Amino acid sequence: MKILVINGPNINMLGIREKNIYGAETYEDLKALLEKTFAEKGVEGEIYQSNHEGDLVDRIQQAYFDGTEGIVINPAAYTHTSVAILDALKAVRLPAVEVHISDVKEREDFRQISYAGKACVKTIMGRGLKGYVDAIAFLVENKV
Repeated sequence: MKILVINGPNINMLGIREKNIYGAETYEDLKALLEKTFAEKGVEGEIYQSNHEGDLVDRIQQAYFDGTEGIVINPAAYTHTSVAILDALKAVRLPAVEVHISDVKEREDFRQISYAGKACVKTIMGRGLKGYVDAIAFLVENKV
C-alpha cells in the first residue's frame, strides 16, 4: 500500500509555534515518527508539506496518477478556508483521513468548519502527533 501524508501551512514550524497548543515536538520529530510508522506497517509512504494552497492541490491531484492508495491530510489553516483542497480530494476519490494535532472543536469559532473533512472517510483530532499514526493504521487496516 502507498500512503501520502500531506501537511499544510505552518506544520513545518512545529516545536516553535504555540507549544501550548501543538506541543514541543518538531516537524523533524513528526517525519521520523511517520517513517517509523510506514516501516512498522509495511507500507510505502511519502511525506509532503507546503505553505501554499495551490501546491497542496497539485500534490493531491498527482496522487491520483502515482499509485497512491490513501491520503493522510492535515490541511492546517486551509481546513477552514479551502474549497480548492476539498475539490481536489473529491476529484481524486482516494480514501483520505483528516488529522489535526489539536482538538479544533475546542478552539476558536472560525475553526469549527472543515471543508477538507467533507471529502475524508475519517477525522482524527486532539491526539497530537499520534493522530497521524492512528490515521495510517486506519487506512492500512480498512483498505478503504
